[in-house]
Amino acid sequence: MAEFFNMGGYGPYIWSSFLIAAVVMSGLALQSWFDLRKQKRLVAELEARATKSQT
Repeated sequence: MAEFFNMGGYGPYIWSSFLIAAVVMSGLALQSWFDLRKQKRLVAELEARATKSQT
């Protein structure tokens, strides 16, 4: 098992690369989720204004 994680001496590079990629992708997912919530609030506000101005 240790040999697998060491990966012929390249283990620290490979595992740190996987970790960095996972952190970046998680950050992008969170950013997308927060932006989606923001856009939904904006759409709801604009629809409310449109409905209000039509009456």
